[in-house]
Amino acid sequence: MAKYDKTEIGISTLLNPVPVVMVSCAGENFAPNITTVAWAGTVNSEPPMLTISLRKSRLSHEIISQTGEFVVNLVNKSLAKSCDLCGVKSGRDINKFETCSLTPIKALNLDKAVAIKEAPVSLSCKVKSVTELGSHDMFLAEIVGITASKYLLDDEGKLCLDNAKMVAYNHGEYFLLGEKIGFFGYSVASSDIFEKRMGYKKERDKYKRLREQGKKNGKKF
Repeated sequence: MAKYDKTEIGISTLLNPVPVVMVSCAGENFAPNITTVAWAGTVNSEPPMLTISLRKSRLSHEIISQTGEFVVNLVNKSLAKSCDLCGVKSGRDINKFETCSLTPIKALNLDKAVAIKEAPVSLSCKVKSVTELGSHDMFLAEIVGITASKYLLDDEGKLCLDNAKMVAYNHGEYFLLGEKIGFFGYSVASSDIFEKRMGYKKERDKYKRLREQGKKNGKKF
């Protein structure tokens, strides 16, 4: 059998890998809650918008339908186990924030929803519409505020998500993002831009500084 020979495997939700996120919310008569969502994605740039899809049976579906607000919290390695638990347990049975030792904090530019303090990045969202699809309802929302952990910002204030140890969901399993192999437009970038964006120049400059410092101290490199 040749490497690129194809075989039919049936129809399913096999667009992978996808981001796995922890969606947090709160409302009147509802304690702060978290649900895990793998069906989430960016759908528009101006204004920035995204969608999440939830089953009607989810407590978070009820809360978000009531308030029109939610927060998409990105997941890193330290949150992976909590992320999984929030996907298999119901907020009707346990307090997920307490069970996972997580901290609910006021979400930026929202009235009722909460964010997860321990998340590397939190996106505040206001629902614009809800579409019934079948097994899930799709919530289309505008991103109205974003907070990020300060350690993810470099000296120039640039957000460096590659330092967050982000997690992706791939065909029923969680994976830590690995080696960076390029960036948007790298296929047509000049060699100087490629080396700068990939961090190669930064590493060479760092080694050069260490070598020069070593020479001053009588060390050899």
